[in-house]
Amino acid sequence: MKVTGLSAACLLAMLSGSCNNLTELDSAPRVWSVAGHAGGEPLPVQVADTVKMMEVKGGKYVPFYGGKDSAVAIKTFEMDAHPVTNRQFQTFIQHNRPWRRSCVKRIFADGNYLAGWENDTTPGPNLLPDAPVTNVSWFAAKAYAAAAGKRLPTVAEWEYAAMAGTNSADARTQPAFNAHILSWYEKPNTAGNAVQQSRPNYWGIHDLHGLVWEWTEDFSEVMLSGESRRDVSNDDLMFCGSGSVGASDLMNYAAFMRFAFRGSLKANYCIRNQGFRCVKSENQTKNEK
Repeated sequence: MKVTGLSAACLLAMLSGSCNNLTELDSAPRVWSVAGHAGGEPLPVQVADTVKMMEVKGGKYVPFYGGKDSAVAIKTFEMDAHPVTNRQFQTFIQHNRPWRRSCVKRIFADGNYLAGWENDTTPGPNLLPDAPVTNVSWFAAKAYAAAAGKRLPTVAEWEYAAMAGTNSADARTQPAFNAHILSWYEKPNTAGNAVQQSRPNYWGIHDLHGLVWEWTEDFSEVMLSGESRRDVSNDDLMFCGSGSVGASDLMNYAAFMRFAFRGSLKANYCIRNQGFRCVKSENQTKNEK
């Protein structure tokens, strides 16, 4: 079953029976009217989001697994300058009781959800306020994004932004760029470091490499075109070592590792070195002005 079709509104509706002893703040959640949801279905309570966003100009992106003739058009969007932090997720939790550790249903987050937090609303003493929030599920990340008036990036958007080096929009052919990314994979426990300690890339975005893995909206559809592996006609080319057959750049080991990691995930997984950041489409930004 694909999870990407579930809206944040549906998720909150499914959670509505949990944690009844609401505070005054929680008892009157704001209801948004969202296109495509008749009657304004309830979404997570809106929270103030303080992450600076950087514009990423649209262009063409060639996925590493698609071959040189499979360029994807990317529309201009805005991306958070750094991953969502413990401090920012704490604000979300304080206003959205169903996503607290003792309240969330296991279908939406496994037993590692917010591991290391002191209690439902307070990160533990070993978690820096400005370090990326980790041990959060795809469902929780998606709910946070909705509460902030944003969304999770698609795989294509994330990879497009992440292929930028310090001085160019596409540094994938630069040996030093890939060497830098691979060197991070050898370092343990970087997830506990504060955000924005590294130089920003060409778009002014920090920490796409070197800090945490990050959720994407369509992580489960990267290598699948049907509901299961059996629905894919060229299934034998999509997995394990055979995935390299159609690769546009056989030297892009870092991308291979990212796609392999995404292929191993389920939406309720909570992993200690995985966080997320949010994006906005160009039309979302224009509508707010």
